Order: sequence, then structure tokens, then C-alpha cells
Amino acid sequence: MGRRLEVGKRVVRGPGRKSRKQRGAETEIPPELLAVEGSDPTRLKSRQRKRALKRKRSAGKVEGETAAEKGFSDDNKLWLFPASKRTMGAERGETGGEGEGEGGKGSLLPPSSDSDSDLPLDDFGGSSESEVEGLPPTEQTATSVRRKQNTAQDRGEGETEEEGETEVEPTINIGGPNMPEDIEQQGQGDGDLRQVHSRIQETVAILSDFGKRREQGRDRQEYLAALRHDLCTYYSYNAYLMGCLMDVYPLTQLIEFLEANEIQRPVTIRTNTLKTRRRDLAQALINRGVNLDPLGKWSKTGLVIFDSAVPVGATPEYLAGHYILQGASSLLPVISLSPQEGEKILDMCCAPGGKTTYCAQLMKNTGVIVANDSNSDRLRSVVGNLHRLGVTNAIVSSYKGQDFPRVMGGFDRVLLDAPCSGTGVISKDPGVKTNKEDLTIKKCAQLQKQLLLAAIDSVDSKSATGGYIVYSTCSVMVEENEWVVDYALKKRHVKLVPTGLEFGNDGFTRFRDRRFHPSLSLSRRFSPHAHNMDGFFVAKLRKLPGAGGGPGSAKGQGVEGRAAGSKVAAAVAAEK
Repeated sequence: MGRRLEVGKRVVRGPGRKSRKQRGAETEIPPELLAVEGSDPTRLKSRQRKRALKRKRSAGKVEGETAAEKGFSDDNKLWLFPASKRTMGAERGETGGEGEGEGGKGSLLPPSSDSDSDLPLDDFGGSSESEVEGLPPTEQTATSVRRKQNTAQDRGEGETEEEGETEVEPTINIGGPNMPEDIEQQGQGDGDLRQVHSRIQETVAILSDFGKRREQGRDRQEYLAALRHDLCTYYSYNAYLMGCLMDVYPLTQLIEFLEANEIQRPVTIRTNTLKTRRRDLAQALINRGVNLDPLGKWSKTGLVIFDSAVPVGATPEYLAGHYILQGASSLLPVISLSPQEGEKILDMCCAPGGKTTYCAQLMKNTGVIVANDSNSDRLRSVVGNLHRLGVTNAIVSSYKGQDFPRVMGGFDRVLLDAPCSGTGVISKDPGVKTNKEDLTIKKCAQLQKQLLLAAIDSVDSKSATGGYIVYSTCSVMVEENEWVVDYALKKRHVKLVPTGLEFGNDGFTRFRDRRFHPSLSLSRRFSPHAHNMDGFFVAKLRKLPGAGGGPGSAKGQGVEGRAAGSKVAAAVAAEK
């Protein structure tokens, strides 16, 4: 309801908060100025008050004023007084008792009747003493030195200081290091890197023709060790990862691979054919100032963007679900899987949903897609992309991939984009250069083996149209790629089939002292320096029908498979 307004009653208010804090003018004006004859103290300006006070003090007419004795008190105090103080005091117009100012007992200059000549003048002929007081200390010093020089020039003096004193030009430190030293240090660092780069080139040239160019008494291992050290220094890798990369790539390709990781991959998008066509989308983006081209002959939906006048991830077409930002290498596993309309598909590690929506796009929203990911927090992005792109045939779940055969099975095709070390996407995550060790690679490989066996067990080998498993990683390590697939070939009744990709390098069939199955040459490797996309590995397997007791059948798995199944069952029971 509120209070009733009493119109007739007027509340008397006191002075405001600011007015209560303010002091009167009588507290700011010196008492001796109030007795100036023929002048109104309240109408004097600050400079006038100072000049009047100085004239009274120089004339000795201020009552009750006793100046403190400074300096020497003997008879020789006049000529023993420091000359610099006399000069500075006279030039700055300082006030004081004996030994200071003009006309004092210790002053060597005659008193002046007009104090205007004592104060230094600015460019417009006015005194600027009050302005100097409000400046920072460095500016006050610089201003005082300039005034001294001007005063000395007016008097015709050749020097601004007497003997025994040296004038130092004031320098202002703005808080940063000295620029010439920084440039010199930077030049030395660049010179060191240039020397390292030249040593790398020389070492690679020697190793390419080792028999003719090597030095006597040095073997190949010494050159390789020196090259690895220089590569780690120049490209900022740790010794373990650099050693692994040197085993995977030849030396000439290794340098190209390391250089490609220092450059960002081009931005690519995938057209959502559920809502638009690639031609219409390209025209709409071109009208918005986007410079783009088709991704390649191998992709019918991809577009590569060179530059854009608008944010690519915030256009009306993006918000309407006409396209999705997706790397070119992420399109390869789905193209290899080739899902058909009406099939039952499993995406075992689906986050953030790019491959799941691509499968739904190829299936034209028919059949069923189970999008699974063990991390429930990452499923938020999956659900958002499914809604934005208009996918209606997907089911989202959150189970551990190793346990999924116990939950659901009988899929026509399974896509396993396994979690990996990320050594193929160093351009996106430079931290991979230093945070990967031997134990990290072994843990990833162990998890990938478990997931691949679970993916094989989830596929129906009797499917009329399917029975395929696509295994992919964004890693270039053999331990996470060929080694894992070779392990699955030994543990399950599967075989490798062509991926259906027309480009890419063949997978390894031998690596150091390891020998893999000859069919691993059907897998495909993609490198940033060769294909201008993230490092990727794709392998396609087909599950063969087995009649119990076979190494690849779901019913007769072998001792290790039965042990793994019992562990999974125990884990599921513990969770329940």
C-alpha cells in the first residue's frame, strides 16, 4: 500500500553530504593575507596570494613570523652557503627564512619589489609554478631542468651548473625493458634457431647418402641421435614422440610432416542434404562474402572455406542446420562405412555428433542409428547437432563401449572412431608435442583393442546388407592403428576389405621388428603433408559367419574372450 503522502507537512532538510564536508575559505587563506591593505582576500587568486605573501616576507612586514635559522651560524655563513641552493632557490622562487629566497639574510641577490620576474614564465608569458606542482615527479624534474637552461641562456651564462655538479638529462622509464637489448637477444635466439635448422639440413643430407658423406669414426646412430635432438629443439617435441615419428616416416617426409603440423588445416564444412543442396548453400554463402570451393572429387557434400567476411559458425544458414563445421578427415570413416537406407547402425564413440549426422544424412532419416558415448557431458553437443540438423532416426545412449555387446547387438554396421593420442591433429592441439609418453600410447592401444573387439561382437554376421566394422583414429602411431587391427584379426573371425577410398597411403604390413597381416595394406593412412588434412587412419573389416567354436564367433570366443566376458558381466552386475 505504501505511506500516505502528507502534503501540508514539509520536512526541513539540512545541508547535503558534500556541503557538510566542505570547509570555509577562511581555513585555506593564510592569516597574514587577511591583513593585506587595500585588497579583498576572498577575491584574490592563488597566484596573487602567493605573490603577496612573498612580498610581505621579503619586506619583513609579516607580524609574528620568525624564520628558522638554516645552514651555518658563524660570521662566514654568507660565503659558506652552497651556491646551488642559492641559484635553485632564486630561480624556483622558493620561500623560507634566513639563507633562502630573495632579500633574506642568507641571500646574495638583492630583493625585488616585483615578484613576477622571480617566477619562471611559460610560453605565454605567465607563471606555471602551480602547474608544475600537479605534475608527476619525472615531469617536474624535466620541467625544472628546462627552466634552468632557459634562465641561463637569458643571463648569458655558458653553463647551467657550477663546478662540482653535473647536469644529467632526465630519462623516463615507461616500465619495459631496453629496446636495443631486446632486439639483440632476439637476434641471438634467431641465430641459434637458424644454426639448428642448418644442422638439420646437413644431417638429413648426410643420412640420405650415408656411405659417401659420413665422417670417419661416426656411425648412423650418432647422426640419428643428433638429428633427433635438433628436431626436438627446433619444433618443440619431446624425445619420445620425436623418436616414434622418426620410425614412422622417412627423414624427407618427416621434415614435411613436422612443417605441416605448424600450419593450420583449412576450414571445411559439410552440407546437410536433409535440408539443402550443396550448390544452393555455396551460392548463399558466396552472397554473404565467403570465399569457398568444393572439397574434392571424393566428397559430394564438402566445401573448403578460404576466407570469410562473416563468422562461419554464426550465419543464418548454420543456425538453420544447412551445414556443420567438420574436418575433411572426419568424412572419410563415414564414406568408408557407406550406411544404407533402413539399416541398423551403431556409432560407438559418437561425440560431438558429426559422423552420426552424416550417417543419418546418407540414410535419409531412415532406419535406426544408435549414438553412444561413455561421457554423458559430451552428449549435449550430440543432441544439439541432431536437433539443429533435423535428424529424426537417432537414439542417444551413454554406455561404456566395452559393455555395449551386453546391452544391445545385431547391428548391420558399426562405426568406431576410437579415442586416441591425437598425434594426427597436432596443428589443432600443440600440447600433444610434449605430453605424450610411452605409457599414454600403451593405455590408448589397450582401450582401442577392447573397443574394437566389442564393436565386432555387436555386429550381426548374418546381415544381408552389412556385417561391416570401420575402425578409425586421428593418430599416426602404429601402436594405435595397424597393431590394433592385427590384434583383432587374431582374436575374431573377421577379415579386412577395401575401404572404398580412392586416395591415401597403404597401411603398414611391417614395422621395425613387427610383422602384420598382409591384408593390412588395404587400410588407409592420411597425412597432413601429403593430403592437407589431419593425420588419420581408416580400416574396414567384415565379420564372417562362424558356426560356434570359431575364433571369431560370438558364442565360442576362446579363453581370453571368455575371461573378458566374465569381467564385463561382473562389472555390469556391480553397477546394478
